[in-house]
Amino acid sequence: MPKGKKVVRPKGRLDVAVAQAARPATVPTRWVKAIVGLFLLPVAWVLTQTFFGALTWATVERGFWASEPFWFFALGAILWGVIFFSLPRPIWAYVFGHELTHAIWVLLMGGRVHKFHVSRDGGHILTNKVNTWIALAPYFFPIYSVIAIVVYFLIGLFTEVQPYAWILYGAIGFTWAFHCAFTCSMIFKGQSDLEYGGNFFSLVIIYLANLILLAALLIITSPEISARLFAMELLHNSMDFMDLVVRLVRRIPL
Repeated sequence: MPKGKKVVRPKGRLDVAVAQAARPATVPTRWVKAIVGLFLLPVAWVLTQTFFGALTWATVERGFWASEPFWFFALGAILWGVIFFSLPRPIWAYVFGHELTHAIWVLLMGGRVHKFHVSRDGGHILTNKVNTWIALAPYFFPIYSVIAIVVYFLIGLFTEVQPYAWILYGAIGFTWAFHCAFTCSMIFKGQSDLEYGGNFFSLVIIYLANLILLAALLIITSPEISARLFAMELLHNSMDFMDLVVRLVRRIPL
């Protein structure tokens, strides 16, 4: 095993342990990331405005609320809500998915996983590589939703699955709610993963990444919302925001 140190976490804390050789001290970059996070706030605002505007328009004015994808996604999410708030929570399933997501992103980034440990009290991986995306992946990459989609399309290679698409919609709603509920719960408890890039920067990235995935899901499932239409609305809202900033700046006395 390469040089490294296993990170010991208190109960309920999850993060990624990194195996790395000693390296010379460098200037901390968290303050730079905090500034980047500040500049990303307008992006988050405009994207939020665009997403909820498109969702409201498609749902209320175009009848998306009556569609099969909307209803089964909602039912899956409601089912998970009932389980989350009324039954024992499957902590081990979350911890396993959390650490598996870390491991997958390590491999995607060209790293190696040397150890993978999961228990109900927490988990960790030991790896030779870490960056912002690896550290934050479990908070914006809904691993069980991805597994549901992959399984659906693999089955589709051998048989007709379109009549059962409602199962996929329900599974995505259930697993996405699972992802969101545990993500919010664990963030409020405190996560050392977020400390890698600074809590503020990490939370902005997590919010933006989840919102982008939700927007993509809306575009895919709603025939009323195309990628072109969403992009045009995003551009329109961006220009409105810039116009607002210019007007506010002009009112500032020099």
